[in-house]
Amino acid sequence: MNALDLLSVAEARARVLAGSEPRGSERVPLSEALARTLAAPLVAQRTQPPFPASAMDGFALRAADLATLPAQLKVIGESAAGHGFAGLIRRGEAVRIFTGAPVPQGADAVLMQEDATLAGESLTAMRAVVEGRHIRSVGIDFTAGESLLPAGTRLGPVDIALAAASGHAEIAVVRKPRVAILATGDELVQPGEAVGADQIVASNSFAIAAYVRQSGGEPIDLGIASDDFAALEKAVRAARKAEADVLVTLGGASVGKHDLVRSALAKEGMELGFWRIAMRPGKPLIHGRLGDMLILGLPGNPASSVVCALLFLVPLLRALSGDPHAGDDPTEPAVLGRAVPANGQREDYLRAELSRSGDGLPVATPHDLQDSSLLRIFAQSQCLLVRPPHAPAAAAGDLCRIIKLSPAPG
Repeated sequence: MNALDLLSVAEARARVLAGSEPRGSERVPLSEALARTLAAPLVAQRTQPPFPASAMDGFALRAADLATLPAQLKVIGESAAGHGFAGLIRRGEAVRIFTGAPVPQGADAVLMQEDATLAGESLTAMRAVVEGRHIRSVGIDFTAGESLLPAGTRLGPVDIALAAASGHAEIAVVRKPRVAILATGDELVQPGEAVGADQIVASNSFAIAAYVRQSGGEPIDLGIASDDFAALEKAVRAARKAEADVLVTLGGASVGKHDLVRSALAKEGMELGFWRIAMRPGKPLIHGRLGDMLILGLPGNPASSVVCALLFLVPLLRALSGDPHAGDDPTEPAVLGRAVPANGQREDYLRAELSRSGDGLPVATPHDLQDSSLLRIFAQSQCLLVRPPHAPAAAAGDLCRIIKLSPAPG
């Protein structure tokens, strides 16, 4: 295989992301908005706080009345959250006030309760306050009409609270990309089914579905298609009927006589983008388009499938979900935990463990075994160590680049 026949990882990712705009939006209640992506800027529908509010438990009063200490004032009422004091504070008067309550008209400061003593209606102030002390001014958080979050924000718990506080019961989010997942191969059976002498249990589809959910998509399980054109064509048609935005096939993307996926997709009308990348693991990756449906054909070996999903499917789904940073470089700096040899013509992604170093950068130590069929090694890894094409040999302690693997939620 000549290196000129293979796309670089960067070029392949750019082609996958080209034209991957969101496919529409929908409005959802805030209870369903977690991890969804804003389709439009979040604009405040109200002002917060809508009135001057106390930041402390204490006494609302006029700061000028505390010019001489100790000062004696008369408490004329109470202001609590949801039950403000309706009267006017005049010279020599104060109102008992609680955190979040409206500051009564005429007051310009709040004295903390620990800086005063109260006997009946008689308040003795022991400390002066400046005008505005412990008062949250109107709109200090946000004002009606103000843009609070930009389109493309992936909503977290605090973002949802902000949407609620600013007056939104529901919110416009990007429609979840629908991702049809098709495992292929006569050797595969579903977990829990009887496994024949020449068969193995299908596992890749479960990882890919998890990445789809984690990236904001909706997985559609098409099951397993056997190694024949009729089964593959039926599955492709099922994906189109399900109105999938993306069809992900697993296996059958190489050049063996049983690798029929590319031919079956071509027969259905796929416009091929590319199908070979200068990377290890994961060289045989199909990219194309079938009408409005995007195609990603991932390799069948588990490590190859997962690495390709991380590098191409995840950013594609983020782009389809409206994330403006979908194409950002996923790597970050680290130091090598042990020496590695010079690399060949393909960009290498080595499964590695992470540990801490004295200078703050994480230490990436690749596993000895890197066979693309090994899942347990992957499960024991916290990152992928990225080795560029033709990288020279490197020693322990040398700088490197890694892609951190997301920990399980919880």
